[in-house]
Amino acid sequence: MRVLVTGGAGFIGSHLVEALLRRGSAAVALDAFDPYYDPALKRRTAARLAEAGAEVVEGDVRDPATVERALEGVDRVVHLAAMPGVRASIDDPLTTFDVNVRGLLVLLEAMRSRGVGALVSASSSSVYGGDATPPFREDQPASRPLSPYAASKRAAELLCATYAELHGLGSIALRFFTVYGPRGRPDMAIGKFVRAALRDEPVPLLGDGSVVRDFTYVDDIVAGLLRAVDVVAPGGGHDVVNLGGGATHAMKEVIALIEAATGRPLRLERRPPAPGDMQLTHADQARARARLGFEPRVPLAEGIRRTVAWARGEPA
Repeated sequence: MRVLVTGGAGFIGSHLVEALLRRGSAAVALDAFDPYYDPALKRRTAARLAEAGAEVVEGDVRDPATVERALEGVDRVVHLAAMPGVRASIDDPLTTFDVNVRGLLVLLEAMRSRGVGALVSASSSSVYGGDATPPFREDQPASRPLSPYAASKRAAELLCATYAELHGLGSIALRFFTVYGPRGRPDMAIGKFVRAALRDEPVPLLGDGSVVRDFTYVDDIVAGLLRAVDVVAPGGGHDVVNLGGGATHAMKEVIALIEAATGRPLRLERRPPAPGDMQLTHADQARARARLGFEPRVPLAEGIRRTVAWARGEPA
């Protein structure tokens, strides 16, 4: 099996490419090395992926010629490339929609022209928005997104559903719940707080620490992605599936776990709550169990311990 992973040099994408190679699949990593966070970090990761046997293609998912080239000989596509971030989408909604919606549309058209009929794509718990009743189930309406980012991810799900109806695409959209771990995005809370603790730097805390999240360790997300790659098939229709960590935790608990794992107190700078953020996320896992055999295995305390161990070995 040959799998194209868009965003393949990024956080989740690079872990997935490594896992595909370990199990003997051929992997193509397409990445634009966007400056949303330091491209040098992703370039170092991409070099390691190439050494391990992946084909690395540099280019933007919005460029049809690049996508056509990356799709050569591919059986499955995992679409992780995106413009992430709730707050970034409020500041620049045009770029968010251009990458997350038009970029997907370019990919879908290229897949159609090449006869690649199976897609696994990354969605987000953010799509539940103002409709959310915990635990969040995939059959809830998801019709009140609280940010342009959330709206773009819901629009992407609907595009995949349309291509499944019109063109026989087999599509699984996985709604990720707050993914963290080694090589995590620098703007995400756990990675940001771990670095601040290790460097004895102040770090902003948005709100009073009462925000609750369903945190999911990256290895669990990769396990769900691999299972979806194996299950998705041309003509299989469109489905959405939650991938969560199996428990909810307030940011106050996360801070305490990070302080315990690093042995250092966090210097918190209190800030107002961020617009567009949800107060709580909580995944119902029943569909993931039934359709993917998915069970998260890494509890938050262990995941934070692993993240701290990795961060201690990273260059400043």
